[in-house]
Amino acid sequence: MAEFRIQGAGVTLAGEDAGEGVPIVLLHGLTATRRYVVMGSRSLERSGHRVISYDARGHGRSSPGPAPDAYTYELLADDLELVLDSLSIERAVLAGVSMGSHTILRLALRAPERVAGLVVITPAYNGAEATTGARIERWDQLSDALREGGVEAFIDVYGSSGIASPRLAETVRTVIRQRMALHEHLDALADALASVPRSTPFAEVGDLAAVKAPTVVIGSSDAADPEHPFAVAQAYSETIPNARLLTEKPGSSPLAWQGSQVSKIIAEVAAAAERAAI
Repeated sequence: MAEFRIQGAGVTLAGEDAGEGVPIVLLHGLTATRRYVVMGSRSLERSGHRVISYDARGHGRSSPGPAPDAYTYELLADDLELVLDSLSIERAVLAGVSMGSHTILRLALRAPERVAGLVVITPAYNGAEATTGARIERWDQLSDALREGGVEAFIDVYGSSGIASPRLAETVRTVIRQRMALHEHLDALADALASVPRSTPFAEVGDLAAVKAPTVVIGSSDAADPEHPFAVAQAYSETIPNARLLTEKPGSSPLAWQGSQVSKIIAEVAAAAERAAI
C-alpha cells in the first residue's frame, strides 16, 4: 500500500493506493473518512483489484477547501478527476457512500468516459427541494454544534432520533465518535456540513436516466438508517438504466455497514466492467 498526497485547485488530498488490477476508487460520506466505505476490509486488494481511497477535502487528513463554501459537488467531482488524472487512471469503477455516491454520479453524468461501473451506496439527495427547509436547518445545527462545542456537542445534536433499535442507535453514536476522531480540521468539517447539503449533484432524480455505466444501488431500511431513505435508493435504481437495487435481509444490520459484503458487490461490478471492455 502506498499513501499519497495530491495537490490541485487549492486543496491537498490524502489517500492510499493498494493492489493491482481493475482500478476501483472509494468515496466516503459527509463527516466520514476513506476508511468508511468498505469498513477497513482489504478483500478487494487481495482479490486482484487496485483500490484507491482518499479523504474528501476538509475531511480526515486532507486539507480544508480554499473557502468556507468550497465543498460543492462540482468541486468534489473535480477532486475525483484530479485523483484519477494524478494516478494515470483513464477509467475506474467508482463506489461512493452518501456524499460520495452523489459525487460519483456527478462525474458519471459529466464525464461518462471516466466511469467503468458504479456502486451507489445509501444516497439521500432526491432533488433540489432537499437543499432547503428543515433538512438544511438540521445540517446548520450540526455545523454550529461542531464549530462551537466540538465532537461531543455534534453527537448530542445528531442524536439517534428515528432509529427504531436502541442497540443500533448506540452503535451509530459509537461509530460517529470513532470517525470524528480521525479529522484534522474540525472547522473545515463544519464548513462542509453547511456547504455540501446546499449543493446539487444533479437537478432531479430523472437526470439519472442518462447514466451509462453498469450500476448497483445499495439502500438501507429506514428503521436502521433514516438519514438515507430507502425510497431514494429505490428511485435511483428505477431511474438508472439496468441498475440493480440491493439491501440487507430483514433483521440484519444495514448492508452498507457490512464491509466484506460491500466489497463483494464492488468486485462483481468490476468484473462486469472488465468483461464489457474485452
